[in-house]
Amino acid sequence: MLDLDDIDKRILRTLQSEGRLPMVDLAARVGLSPTPCQRRVKRLEETGAIERYAALLSPAVTGRSTQALVQVTLDDHSERTVAAFAAAIRARPEVAACYAVTGDMDFLLHVMVADLAAFSDFAMNALLRMPGVRGTRSSFIMQAVKNDLAWAPTPQASPRTRR
Repeated sequence: MLDLDDIDKRILRTLQSEGRLPMVDLAARVGLSPTPCQRRVKRLEETGAIERYAALLSPAVTGRSTQALVQVTLDDHSERTVAAFAAAIRARPEVAACYAVTGDMDFLLHVMVADLAAFSDFAMNALLRMPGVRGTRSSFIMQAVKNDLAWAPTPQASPRTRR
């Protein structure tokens, strides 16, 4: 785990909600002058604490307002089967996210499509025909109760402060 102090954590929390915030404003919010703040952001980027910057789009704008969580079970767990399934999933624009999980399923997909007809087409003509897929189980998202990509860094970071 990276060694994050309180200022690093404030920088990360602020950038998670406002990734396009000008450096001068970010520095003011975290209690630094712009140059040390910029050095910290660069270090956080270079060490992988900040993986990338992205814009979160409204599903309505993308034309993909129907969303489902799809549990996928594979025929077997051989390296070949898993790799073939993963490659097929990566090629599908309907799949916003795919997670290998524990439990009675093998993968959990977050699928975003225009409507139920598009979901049916994806499920019947793509997903169920993918290599190694034994079965699926789908749940449609009715409402997002919480959809926050931000996280709070754990309190395990050292108490020292870098300037």
